[in-house]
Amino acid sequence: MEEQVVLISEKDEVLGLMDKMQAHKNGILHRAFSVFLFNEKGEILLQKRAAEKYHSPNQWTNAVCSHPRVDETYMEGAQRRLKEELGIEAELTPKFHFIYKADVGGNLWEHELDHVFTGHYNGDFTLNSDEVSEIRFITMEALDEEIKSNPEHFTEWFKIILGEYKDRL
Repeated sequence: MEEQVVLISEKDEVLGLMDKMQAHKNGILHRAFSVFLFNEKGEILLQKRAAEKYHSPNQWTNAVCSHPRVDETYMEGAQRRLKEELGIEAELTPKFHFIYKADVGGNLWEHELDHVFTGHYNGDFTLNSDEVSEIRFITMEALDEEIKSNPEHFTEWFKIILGEYKDRL
């Protein structure tokens, strides 16, 4: 069975469920979360999406970004995906939420109420190769330069969320 996303109003009122792919084809507003992880040096963790991903393959993005299930809170979903994608546990802090819409190519859209979390992690990772091909830590300054030089190497939503993060924190 294909994964479903929780459809919502702009006030985060549940409207129903929809197949994830269908929601992305139709650009329908749904719940999402994004996690920014930092190491002890203050560098941000990036993950490179696996080549097999149905959209935005081989692009760099934040540590974790996904959708809570119908029976999960945003925090529970974020914790679940840390384990599923990176094989880790980390204490997360909610920072802000906002709505955005991004064209991710292939006639697919991300239209999400995104809850953004931050955390710190300095241990080992066990990557899920179906989701992540590689990871790296980078300074914010170097990240800004890389995005400026090669924006196509990064997911559309990451560029939007990173901008919101910088504006709000």
